[in-house]
Amino acid sequence: MNILTFDIEEWYIEKHFGADRPECYLKYDECLDRILDKLDERNLKATFFVVGAMAREFPDVVKLISARGHEVGCHSDSHIWLGRMTPEECREDTRRAVDSLEQCIGKKVLSYRAPAFSIGKSNDWAFGILAENGIERDSSVYPALRDFGGFENFGPQKPTLIDAGGIRIKEFPIPLMKVFGRQFAYSGGGYFRLMPYSLVKRKLAQTDYGMTYFHISDLLPDRTPVPGRKEYEEYYGERGSLANRCKRHFKDNFGRDGALAKMIALLEDFEFVNIEEVSETIA
Repeated sequence: MNILTFDIEEWYIEKHFGADRPECYLKYDECLDRILDKLDERNLKATFFVVGAMAREFPDVVKLISARGHEVGCHSDSHIWLGRMTPEECREDTRRAVDSLEQCIGKKVLSYRAPAFSIGKSNDWAFGILAENGIERDSSVYPALRDFGGFENFGPQKPTLIDAGGIRIKEFPIPLMKVFGRQFAYSGGGYFRLMPYSLVKRKLAQTDYGMTYFHISDLLPDRTPVPGRKEYEEYYGERGSLANRCKRHFKDNFGRDGALAKMIALLEDFEFVNIEEVSETIA
């Protein structure tokens, strides 16, 4: 199975961490429209993990995704890494996000993805909080070490069941591939921009479990500047040294020019389902 997912946060990030530029919102809208049109053309359904605050600040975007027949999942309320929250903060963030999204689309929200896949061994208590808030399926596990954490030694890189305080949650971890002895994602985010399309295509063709995770910002050609120290530290929550900021600048910009065309090629070459569609096969 190949599962198609998108993480939707750009409108919120631009408003709260950018310059609140109308031209940026227009570019995001146009890119989303193009994606939705392509999915309609291919008769594909995706899971869109949406930041809860967008349901309050950009409700038309959230309603559009739902109206086009796609699953709306939760991507936290304010895109803060879960590893930076106390259990109480995480509980309130999740409650508010799920409630906002459900009020916006008039449907239950049953799927969740933490920002930056920020559930690991040290904060696996978060699964219980998700269950408390009605979440039945999660895709927050990056089963290897990475920037901002990861969940090393999680187990098999395939859909599995997690016992969250007596409630079972269906976990859909990000599948990885080994490159030069290290495990990397290959079919989403910045990794998708970095990897040659031939490699992504070959790997997906060889596996029985694939998972994409695209961001609107990864698919636009616009270059972002090197972030300032204060801006970097406020958003990423780590020291804003020049080395850290330059590394982030490279990761955020490499491969942008052809990323949208590459993603469209992927949608042409493979069949995809969303998490909702495959959930019942996990028991």
